[in-house]
Amino acid sequence: MILRSLLCVALLLGSAQALAEATHYPLTVQSCNRAVTFKQAPKHAVSHDINMTQMMLALGLKPRMAGYSGVTGWKSVTPQMQTILDGIPELAAKYPSVETLLNANVDFFFAGWDYGMRVGGDLTPQTLQPLGINVYELTESCAFVMKRPPASLEDTYNDLRNLGKIFDVQDRANTVIAEMQAQVADIRKDLPTDKPRVFLYDSGEDRAMTSGRLGMPQALIDAAGGRNILDDVEASWTRVNWENVVERNPQIIVIVDYGEVTAEQKEQFLLNNQALQSVDAIKNQRFIVIPYVQATPGIDNVLAVETLAKGFHGE
Repeated sequence: MILRSLLCVALLLGSAQALAEATHYPLTVQSCNRAVTFKQAPKHAVSHDINMTQMMLALGLKPRMAGYSGVTGWKSVTPQMQTILDGIPELAAKYPSVETLLNANVDFFFAGWDYGMRVGGDLTPQTLQPLGINVYELTESCAFVMKRPPASLEDTYNDLRNLGKIFDVQDRANTVIAEMQAQVADIRKDLPTDKPRVFLYDSGEDRAMTSGRLGMPQALIDAAGGRNILDDVEASWTRVNWENVVERNPQIIVIVDYGEVTAEQKEQFLLNNQALQSVDAIKNQRFIVIPYVQATPGIDNVLAVETLAKGFHGE
């Protein structure tokens, strides 16, 4: 049973870690389709979005952070998370500007495509590197700028591993990864072979915001013993027509809880949507709710796998 947040576990770890080789700078790591070189460990880092901020904190990097962005503008922060964030300024409730990063003397920006950065926007590796700000891109988000395989939990492990190297905290990164892997293995060991058809609903009324095979929900649903009904869609977070959902007839709908529209309101919208009345999940009212921070790449992915596995297959 996983009854604790990996973030709390990771923050308490520190003594019984396997020793890893220290980082030798300059260090070059792969970030999407780029090779990024670090002359030293960043001293004034900024993480964008709640999931990436959790990763930084789980690795004990709070003293190296100049701030974070993109959290309170969209998501509610739990009292537990607020306690952990205390002392770190939120530089922007939604998207930071280049000027905001420069004024905070930022030397490292951890963000993703469609998670704070967009192609042709003001905040990209190409615009920030000349200003002395190195960018590391969220691995799962690389699907927006390059061809890559379906999303997997290895994407999250890869980010933690690379952050460990960049900041010379490999021991801590290895411990967090090992803890996550062990807990996922424990969840999966007794899963039935039958895989229910699953549709992830993020938001949207005219069309549904969801995830194809390149988004993290694909990895979570698969790890929990389900089948994403859009696992043949070569896209990450994307929009689909309701006709596509009806045609594939999901048995379970997973709702992502965040923003001004509550999970309860999203569920009611789905139940009342006349286009969906023939769908098994609607007829049987089978819904599972997971928070945004669990649905996106990060240390809470393990909690999502646990919740989904229970919802798919029972206790």
